[in-house]
Amino acid sequence: MSAPLEHASSGRSLRAFLVLMLVWLAAMTLWFALQASVWIVGALLLVSLPALIDFSTGRSAWLRLDDRILRWGSGGATGEVALTRIALARFETRLDFSIRVRLVLDDGRRITLPQDSLPPHPRLQEALQARDIKTERHHFGLI
Repeated sequence: MSAPLEHASSGRSLRAFLVLMLVWLAAMTLWFALQASVWIVGALLLVSLPALIDFSTGRSAWLRLDDRILRWGSGGATGEVALTRIALARFETRLDFSIRVRLVLDDGRRITLPQDSLPPHPRLQEALQARDIKTERHHFGLI
């Protein structure tokens, strides 16, 4: 029996705050110091709104893996799958260097785990392998 793997994260973190402040400071600098167009500044602020909403609401994400079941949650969405149903876990490196994890079930269905609920991928891959779940690494796939 392996120890359960538990991971939790929150949208309300120091890192999120610093990134938001950096983006908003850059937008204000562009606007006031460089007299950038309001459309450019507005677009920069608009793309930061989802992060601002996550930070202000304190959105949480989590993942728990034990010897029987894998459970996860992100915001209001949750999911779970029995380990006996998982045929394969695919770790896919995307073009932005983020790691996407897809579970391939015994019936061929694929479940993509929410990005914000994932622990560091080496920890998750080791925990799955310790529970005899086959894992694969795929680098820079477009699909």
